[in-house]
Amino acid sequence: MRVLIAFALGAAPLAAQQASAYIPLDHWTMPYLEHLIATGVVRDPTPLTRPLREADVVRALQHADTLTVSSTVNATLRRLLAAFPQQQEGPRYRVDGQLGVAAATYARRDPLAALDSAGPRQAGPKHGYVSGGLALQLTFGPVVAATHPYLDTRLKYDPDWYGKKDRKIAGRTAESYVSAQWRYGEVFFGRLDRNWGPSIVQGLLLSDDPYGLDHLGITLGTSRVQLQAIATQLDDRDSAGVLVHRYMTQHRLWIRPSSSWTLALWDASVLSGADREFEPWYLNILNIGYLEQLNTGTNVNSFFGLDFERRGHITLFGQLMLDDIQVDRKTALDQKPSSYALTLGTKGRAGAGAVWSLFYTRVSNLAYRNENNLQVPLYHFLGTGRNFDDYDQATLKLGLLPRAALLIEPELTLLRQGEGDPRLPHPLVPDYPTTAAFLQGVVERTVRVALSGSYAPVARFGLRFDGGVHRISNYLHMSGQTRTKFVGSLSIAYRFSTQGALP
Repeated sequence: MRVLIAFALGAAPLAAQQASAYIPLDHWTMPYLEHLIATGVVRDPTPLTRPLREADVVRALQHADTLTVSSTVNATLRRLLAAFPQQQEGPRYRVDGQLGVAAATYARRDPLAALDSAGPRQAGPKHGYVSGGLALQLTFGPVVAATHPYLDTRLKYDPDWYGKKDRKIAGRTAESYVSAQWRYGEVFFGRLDRNWGPSIVQGLLLSDDPYGLDHLGITLGTSRVQLQAIATQLDDRDSAGVLVHRYMTQHRLWIRPSSSWTLALWDASVLSGADREFEPWYLNILNIGYLEQLNTGTNVNSFFGLDFERRGHITLFGQLMLDDIQVDRKTALDQKPSSYALTLGTKGRAGAGAVWSLFYTRVSNLAYRNENNLQVPLYHFLGTGRNFDDYDQATLKLGLLPRAALLIEPELTLLRQGEGDPRLPHPLVPDYPTTAAFLQGVVERTVRVALSGSYAPVARFGLRFDGGVHRISNYLHMSGQTRTKFVGSLSIAYRFSTQGALP
């Protein structure tokens, strides 16, 4: 792998193109971009793959059909274009800063991950927060380097944050990477939130759920066919006084045979062991991890997946993940419940500047878990894809642009959560007959009615809000217990930017 990186960096002068930084998934422009992509006004540069590159987004915005859309959509397009500088040749720098204040009734990032006072969906306390940070980009021909450290008082209250919580303010580096990009490939190393699968929902095995997942990434191919791979070291664990190393790799074949269809086939492997190293046959981008497991006799937790999207007046999308499916039922081992996850959905345009979306997602009870309890795709006890298993969710959402850069999204969600959790130990073989494949134990049910949105009245200021009512039955998995809770958040940000040529 070191040889590959050295070769790639050494070949940089051969490429004439200018590298482009990625737009973080939580960037203020992303809700608007996703909305315009869903309406069909803006072409999706990389369906089923996030984040997007700035240069690709600028081209898509410039090629948008502005003659057939409303003045509100046109004004939003202009505001988004102004947020991204026109690409210029030569070494460049750019600094983006943000200062923010926020208040919320929960400390987690996702309101649906913040239902309960205890357990996996523990909300964390109500609180007010302040934050601030600087993002630096350096571009040298086909190489771009980016880093984004920031301070945020919310982190110390977030149940998901694994870092220091005994200080008044906590900090982290959200993005920090070096990416070498050419016409037919990219070599990436660093920290960047990714989502593989439909962009409307978190990916089943790779999403922005974990904080700070540093990884090596490789992409080879054209705008129609690509081989993609990431490799990362998960957090080490202590098992019976022995330090155990843990790793994960994911390989993906991404195909866009037409402007309407996009498909992706993928596999993944999670490795662990006290003396384990990242074996090269799992790193090989052209290998299938499950076959290597069979042929080498090494032990891993293997996953297979399929992503698809068919764009049209009504767009269809989905993602399927298989973890462990039992075909034979001859022995006690064969009684293990099937382990899988899926998302199916559709979306379409609903008048001028409006969209609707509907999706259903399900994760089985033992999805992500393995007989080896350390071979689980968790990073500091957060899922690399979903943070929960043993649940299903149906969500209906509208997206409206009543005025320029004002995005309003009403939402109705039905959620069922069993007592399974990816952090629990895998059941023993004698427990298989009493282990549910889906919805273990007392099922907690939540109805969420909410309104969220974003508003950027001028380039330097932004507002985000989310407010909803949760009607929770069998609260904390206790039969007959019912709660009605209001959840809400409001944040205001001031942004500034400067850029120029490097000496």
